[in-house]
Amino acid sequence: SLKMIVRVRGEGGTKRIEIEENDTIRNLVLKVNQLFSPSKDHGLFFGQNKSKEIEVNHLDVPLSQLPLRHGDMLYLELRGLTQASSSTELLTSSSQVTEDDVDLLLSQKDGKIQRPRNPHLCHHSEGNKCLNCAPLEVSGSPHRSHACHVTGGHYGYMCVLLQPFDTAYLESLDPPIKFLSFHSYIRKLRSGIDKGKFLNLEDLSCKVKPGCTDHAPWPHGICTKCQPNAVTLARQNYRHVDNIMFEDGQIVDRFIDAWRKSGRQRVGFLYGRYEEYKDVPLGIRAQVSAIYEPPQISSAHGNELLEDIEEDSVNTVAKALGLVRVGWIFTDLDPKKNGKVAYKRHIETFFLSAEECITSGHYQNRYPNISKLASSGYFGSKFVTVCVSGDDQQKIHLTGYQVSNQCMALVRDNCLVPTLDAPELGYIRDSSQEQYVPDVFYKTKNEYGHEITKLARPLPVEYLLVEVTTTTPLEPCPYLPGGLNGEPFPIENREFSHSKPDFHHVASYYNAQHTKDFQRTMSDFHLLLYLYKCDVVPMRVPVLELCELIKVSNVSAIVKWRLKDHWSTVEQLIKATEPSPAIEGRQPVYPTNHMDVGGWSCPQCTFHNQPNDTECAICTLPRT
Repeated sequence: SLKMIVRVRGEGGTKRIEIEENDTIRNLVLKVNQLFSPSKDHGLFFGQNKSKEIEVNHLDVPLSQLPLRHGDMLYLELRGLTQASSSTELLTSSSQVTEDDVDLLLSQKDGKIQRPRNPHLCHHSEGNKCLNCAPLEVSGSPHRSHACHVTGGHYGYMCVLLQPFDTAYLESLDPPIKFLSFHSYIRKLRSGIDKGKFLNLEDLSCKVKPGCTDHAPWPHGICTKCQPNAVTLARQNYRHVDNIMFEDGQIVDRFIDAWRKSGRQRVGFLYGRYEEYKDVPLGIRAQVSAIYEPPQISSAHGNELLEDIEEDSVNTVAKALGLVRVGWIFTDLDPKKNGKVAYKRHIETFFLSAEECITSGHYQNRYPNISKLASSGYFGSKFVTVCVSGDDQQKIHLTGYQVSNQCMALVRDNCLVPTLDAPELGYIRDSSQEQYVPDVFYKTKNEYGHEITKLARPLPVEYLLVEVTTTTPLEPCPYLPGGLNGEPFPIENREFSHSKPDFHHVASYYNAQHTKDFQRTMSDFHLLLYLYKCDVVPMRVPVLELCELIKVSNVSAIVKWRLKDHWSTVEQLIKATEPSPAIEGRQPVYPTNHMDVGGWSCPQCTFHNQPNDTECAICTLPRT
C-alpha cells in the first residue's frame, strides 16, 4: 500500500503524520493522540471552515473511504469551539450585551466638532450656519478652493482634517484636554483602512492559561502557550469618564462636615447618572446626586470599611430613583491654623497612594464597563475615585481619578501590593508555589535623559493613574434637593455624631417643611433610604413607588400617593411623636446647673459630650 503524509494543525502547531492508505481511522487517531494528547472534547475536522468532522464512532473504517489525500490538512479543535462556531458565539454574546444609555447615545453621534458663531466673519442670523461656523466632520473635509486661500498640498482652518481624537485640536482647547474620551478612542481605532471591522477589545490577563496538557500544572511546569506575557506599563491616553460633577456643593459639604465635627476621615459611595459631557468630544460625565456613607471605623488617619448588610437596600432605592453607584469618595484632611488644611498630595509626594490605587482597581473590577466590542462583554470601567484633600492654597479641594485598565488587571490577578513605608510606590509580587506572576516593567529616563526600562519592583503608581476633572455647577441643579427649612435629614452610619436616624428625626424634618411642596420634602436620598428600611411602618413597596414617581417628576401622582393609607398612617405617627432634640450631630442645650444630667464639657477641648461618655468624642481624653 502507498504511504502518504497528512498534516494536522492543533494548539501545539502543525505536525506531520505518516500513514498508509489501507490504515483505519483508529491508527490515525492513535498517532494524533501521541503527538497532541487532546482531550475527549477534541475532534478532527476537514477544511479551514471545520464544517465536516471525521467520525470516530467507526474506528475500523479504512482511510481510503475518506476524502483524504496525500498532503491534506486536518484540524484538531474543540468540538464546541471551532472557528466558525466561536466567531458565531462571539457575535451572539456581544449582540446580547446591553450597553449603558450614554454609550448608546454617543455611538449614534456623528462626532462633528461644533464651532461657535464667529462675530467677525459670520453675518447671518443665529439659527443659520456658514463656512466659518459649520461643524467639522469627524473624517475631515476636502480642500475648499472657494474658502481656503492656502497653496495646494496644504490645509487651512477651513479644510483641516479634524477628528475628535486629533491631538493638536485637543491641545488647542482652553483648558487643553490631556486624555481622549473612550468613544474618541474607539473612533481612532476605527479610523484605519479596515474601519474597525476586526476590532476586538481585550483586557490584559496576568494568569496562567488553564488546560495546558503539555506539562504538569504550575509550579511543576509552564510553557510559552500558557505563560502570560510580560507587561510593560504605559500611561493610558484615554479615559472612560471625562468629568465628575456634583449637582450641588451641599452634597460634598455635608460629607466633609462629618470631618469638621469629629476630626475623623470618612469614606462614601457616589450615586448618580452617566450623561454626555459636551466640553470633551464624545465625552462622558458622572453626575453625582447623593453620597452614601457605609459602616466604617473612622479615625484621624484613615478608615476601615465594615460589612454593609444594607447594601442591597441602598442599591434598590437608588435604582428606583434612576441612580447607580458611579464612584467612591474619601477624605485625607489634616487641619492647620486659621481654618486651613495641609497641602499633602502633590508632585513631590503622591496623588494617590498605592493602597488607594489598589482599592480603586478593586471597585473598577467590581463595576466594569459594558461594551459590545469586547469578547467578554466588558472592557474597563466608569467607576471613579474622588479624593478630598488640601490644595496649594491650603484649601479643601476635590480631585478625581481613575486607574488604568492595566492596573485593573494587576489588581484582579492579585499581582500588585502596596509597600510598607512609601505610599507612592507599589510592588509587583514575586512568583510563588501558588501563583505565577509575569514580569512587569515601566519606562523612565535616567540621569542622562535616556529612556530606560526598569522592573516594577517597586513601581511608581503614577503610571497607573488617569486624572478626571471634578466640578460643581455655579448654579446648583440638585435632582434630590430635600426640604427647604430646618436641618436636613441626618446621614446614616455616623455613630460618632450621636444622631443615628430614627423616627424622631423624621418628625423633626417633616414638621419643619412646607406641606405644599411635598415632592421636594420627600426628595431626600437619606430620608427615602430610612423609610425603606423603617420597622415602625412597613413602607418598602410604597417608598419604591414614590421613588419611581420622583424619577419622572409626576406631581399629580405624588399628590395621590400622599393621600393613600400608608402615608396617612405615617403622618399620624409624626403628629404623635415629639421631635428629636439633636439633629445632624448638634448637641441639645441643657441647663448649666444640671450638667450631671445633660452631659459634661471636656476640660481640654471644651466639647460638650453625652452624659454616659467616659472619654471625649473629639480629643479622646478621659473624663476628669
